[in-house]
Amino acid sequence: MKTATKKFSIAQLDEIDATKCPCGTARRAFGDSDEVASVHLVNISKDAVSHYHKVMHEVYVVLEGEGFIELDDEKIPVKPMTAVLIKPGCRHRAVGEMKIINMPIPAFDPKDEWFD
Repeated sequence: MKTATKKFSIAQLDEIDATKCPCGTARRAFGDSDEVASVHLVNISKDAVSHYHKVMHEVYVVLEGEGFIELDDEKIPVKPMTAVLIKPGCRHRAVGEMKIINMPIPAFDPKDEWFD
């Protein structure tokens, strides 16, 4: 008898151990390389280093705080409930203290994080 595989996954983001990242800390869910996307709860506590991805898209949703997202050298003000779609090749970084949800598509791969 074959065991059925669940067609869903659930994560309690605030219970996942925080990992240091270039902009503060991230709690990462659904990070297996075969996943369509991952979800990160990110506490941005310092200005991030500008970087880009060759494959990944990212969606940022600001939950708390205000600051800026630099996108290809354009400084965009953000506040709670601002959503930003970042396409491959777009150099970006967050500036200011804020809490965001980051959804990398496909799932986050540290090998696809490029710095100039």
